[in-house]
Amino acid sequence: MTLTRSDLWSLEEYAGHRQAFRSQVMAHKKRRNIALGPNATLYFEDELTMRYQIQEMLRVERIFEAAEIEEELASYNPLIPNGSNWKATFMIEYGDIEERKVALATMGGIEQTVWVRVGDAGEKIYAITNEDMDRTRDEKAAAVHFMRFELGAADIGKLKAGEGLFMGIDHASLAGSYEVSEDQRAALIADFA
Repeated sequence: MTLTRSDLWSLEEYAGHRQAFRSQVMAHKKRRNIALGPNATLYFEDELTMRYQIQEMLRVERIFEAAEIEEELASYNPLIPNGSNWKATFMIEYGDIEERKVALATMGGIEQTVWVRVGDAGEKIYAITNEDMDRTRDEKAAAVHFMRFELGAADIGKLKAGEGLFMGIDHASLAGSYEVSEDQRAALIADFA
């Protein structure tokens, strides 16, 4: 799925729809946010989350020219899954800015260690990360990374047949493995429909 200008409301139309649309998107997002411990979260994107993001950008920036709308579409369309993958924003989150700076200074390469796994005995599928730009410098990690998880037909079939879904991080600073809830699993499987 790729969004086009015809999928978007004008600024005036969006003003009328915004409150109800925002409520719909926030409820939708809740099932698509997977905590990987207390300081890391995967925010799984799809057509609806990207449409909301674009509408909000157009609103905030007061963008109404066709060429500028096309630029926003070109920026956000790559974050929509294509039917065989998941796309997510990975965020390392600390409430205290100083604590975050100290933690990020030791997390170089963390984005390369984030994975998903289908079933207890499945293989870890590591994220393909930051295809837009390199976000790690030396030993320091960025707080935000863009990820793509490519799943094969066999894994997609197992998920649809009811296999469990696990996600985790192998980096020593935030290592952990987490089982995805049934509600969240169902929301993510919809990306393969």
